[in-house]
Amino acid sequence: MLDADFFRRWMAAATASVNREAERLTALDSPIGDADHGSNLQRGFTAVATALEKEAPETPGAILVLAGRQLISTVGGASGPLYGTLLRRTGKALGDAPEVSEAQLAEALRAGVDGVMALGGAAPGDKTMIDALVPAVDALGDGFAAARAAAEEGAVATTPLQARKGRASYLGARSIGHQDPGATSSALLIAGLEEAAAGAGG
Repeated sequence: MLDADFFRRWMAAATASVNREAERLTALDSPIGDADHGSNLQRGFTAVATALEKEAPETPGAILVLAGRQLISTVGGASGPLYGTLLRRTGKALGDAPEVSEAQLAEALRAGVDGVMALGGAAPGDKTMIDALVPAVDALGDGFAAARAAAEEGAVATTPLQARKGRASYLGARSIGHQDPGATSSALLIAGLEEAAAGAGG
């Protein structure tokens, strides 16, 4: 079972990954976006870490709802509402339970991904964060490592696609050949699940 400590470790791992990869995310965003994806997410996840320290929510759902709220209020552009919706919807789907199973997390995360698709109007193949999140959720039943691998493969697979949503879609065919920054950062978020699980004994 996954308790509040697991979800704190997940958010901490995601924050560390975003801090580490911020320059790379911004470099990916440079040719097809506003060249601010890394710095925006860095600001958002730093705010998440600060808020979780200050408020100390006690359930998995409350942790994700708080994290989502912070991302919506601190991250500029489309990323804030999209990431915020992902975590808030997932948190609300988990409810007030003090512990949740991996199956319950997978189900809640699917609700979160559905929320992102509804908000952004994107589907798999549109060269967005959905291309990493959908395969990750599909693979979660096989464990966190499988979800991480699926998300990373999904992010890399955006490279030959033409963007059909978001800022990159304005470039048309010129968006082809660039890995999508949102799918890349989503893969970092999913990778944090495996890192959180690995930290359970530490």
